[in-house]
Amino acid sequence: MAGAAVLGRLGPLRWRLAEVVEVVPETPSAATIVLDVPDWPGHRAGQHADVRLTAEDGYQAQRSYSIASAPEDPRLALTVERLENGEVSPFLVDELRAGDRIELRGPIGGYFVWEANGGPLRLLAGGSGVVPLMAMLRHREATRSEAPATLLYSARSLGEVLYRDELERLGAAGAGLRVSYTLTRERPPGWSGYDRRIDGDMLGEVFGPVDPAATAFVCGPTSFVEAAADALVALGHDPARVKTERFGPTGG
Repeated sequence: MAGAAVLGRLGPLRWRLAEVVEVVPETPSAATIVLDVPDWPGHRAGQHADVRLTAEDGYQAQRSYSIASAPEDPRLALTVERLENGEVSPFLVDELRAGDRIELRGPIGGYFVWEANGGPLRLLAGGSGVVPLMAMLRHREATRSEAPATLLYSARSLGEVLYRDELERLGAAGAGLRVSYTLTRERPPGWSGYDRRIDGDMLGEVFGPVDPAATAFVCGPTSFVEAAADALVALGHDPARVKTERFGPTGG
């Protein structure tokens, strides 16, 4: 990357050697890597960072991962989903241990971000696309923001929902956050939530009437993001207030 794409919050990016503090399993295929990053310049909720691994023979592999931690957190957290046949994600999820060090640079991105004074939130997550949205919700909690927030999270099964306990705690706190799930493949016995892919009817039920002051953030696989963003606009949401971030197969 070059030019504006590699500008961090306080200037040009450089690689830093980050120390792993903890690796927290989230689901059978995902883990959160908590890092101590010397001289970290700070980030905004919704940004991401690059991770670079170097093999003994000098071969390097680099991937981008969304930042899961709030800007107020003294440590940086990246949540990584293991991809089959991936070059980077299997090592980060399965092999990394506390005390290990990895190369990291960031923060990156300035479009898909939310500040605590940024108004109401409409969040749509597909799978691991919930990671940058979680940073926004953590930022909202840390700043005690009163901005209303709604999260609609699409996952294949309940066991693949990231941060499930924390989301349930935040949703039950009575602080203006509502959390809804739709499970597209497997549902537990007695499941009473949504059981299909996100569509306009679901968005209308979950988000209610269009709020001109709200900003929608949509993150997930490309097909999910395109369908969800189109449905939001069809419901009357201002396209300029529908921000999207998508990902696809990269080799992990």
